[in-house]
Amino acid sequence: MAFFNVGTENSTTIQLYYEDHGSGSPVVLMHGFPLSGASWEKQLSPLLAAGHRVITYDRRGFGRSDQPASGYDYDTFTADLHALLEHLGLDEVSLVGFSMGGGEVARYVGTHGSDRVKRAVFISAVPPYLVKADDNPVGAPPEVFAGIKAGIAADRPSFLTGFFENFFNLDVLQGTAITPQAVQMNWNVAVAASPIATYACVDTWGTDFRADLAKFNIPVLVIHGDEDRIVPLPLSGERTAASIPGAQLVVVPGGPHAVAWTHAEAVNAALLAFLAE
Repeated sequence: MAFFNVGTENSTTIQLYYEDHGSGSPVVLMHGFPLSGASWEKQLSPLLAAGHRVITYDRRGFGRSDQPASGYDYDTFTADLHALLEHLGLDEVSLVGFSMGGGEVARYVGTHGSDRVKRAVFISAVPPYLVKADDNPVGAPPEVFAGIKAGIAADRPSFLTGFFENFFNLDVLQGTAITPQAVQMNWNVAVAASPIATYACVDTWGTDFRADLAKFNIPVLVIHGDEDRIVPLPLSGERTAASIPGAQLVVVPGGPHAVAWTHAEAVNAALLAFLAE
């Protein structure tokens, strides 16, 4: 197993787990809440077969990474990503972010520019700005996020069961696009995450990425399901694509939030075509 160091907390180091496979043009995959880099299993083999070097890593607090009590904000997440790129000496990299991972993609380019980055992909991603505000009337009310935090604080395992119902649109797709065993696998990963991180990350969903997206000067692909109940297409994918000149938007019919699993064939086709351009 491979780890890289992103700092210290009191007497211990903070190390994040990563995997580095294949050779060729590098692609870094950033997972969503509340999962880990293992959630990319339906993309890993197709990317390797297409001749890419594929790097996944677990966000702090999740998967096999360390679980500090602090650092759950996008400036820190982006610093962690930058540490990974420097640790591996990566340039001309394609950044691919799912859900929360799209925030790292946006903030990385907004903070560090595109010197290291060749392309960017947002899949069911949280940018540009999910919370309702005076200058963002289409966002979700803050009470929605407060309710999520209350659910996590009251009974995190039970909350995660309900969360995955809408993550995968189980009432529609279970038994066809997603099996009970796959849902259980994801729940097992999620419940093993840091309780502190699971709770704290909800606040990050309200991060305003509009200024970050305004700095993009690289090719961008946005993939989003039109049945996403967690991060609805009109609030996120459509607006992200519209805010970046030349960005491509691929809408997956019937796709839930976890479209990279349930509709992997469509997602992989769009992703591989974009990376080959």
